[in-house]
Amino acid sequence: MVDKSSSMTAAASTEYRRDDEPPAATARLGWRYHHIGIPTDIPHPDEEYIPQFKMFVSGFSTSPYGIEWMRFEPGCPLHEIIRTVPHIAFEVDDLEAALQGQVVISPAGSPSDGVRAAMIVHNGAPVELITFRRKQE
Repeated sequence: MVDKSSSMTAAASTEYRRDDEPPAATARLGWRYHHIGIPTDIPHPDEEYIPQFKMFVSGFSTSPYGIEWMRFEPGCPLHEIIRTVPHIAFEVDDLEAALQGQVVISPAGSPSDGVRAAMIVHNGAPVELITFRRKQE
């Protein structure tokens, strides 16, 4: 049995997978694909502004593939790698456990109501880890 709360840091750098195998993040840790965030300088229709990050986001709510465009204003406080390199986001059940042993470039915070997220970096690529407080039915 695999401990799903353990870090992948050491394992990810030494283990290899076959072409037909899913990544350890989904296969072993149970992380679920949520979206890909792509930095851009081009304004997109229906952008939403997130003032605390001085950034605009668009596309996520209408993309069947979870593509989110991110456009940043001067003075954006986010790490340079988040502003310049596309990131993949995974939904996790326990954000604190998922952050154990990772290189955190943006600590856990709440970008919007009911959402907690953090950014890590792996092999030069940003990865967002996100969890949601589900609304009671």
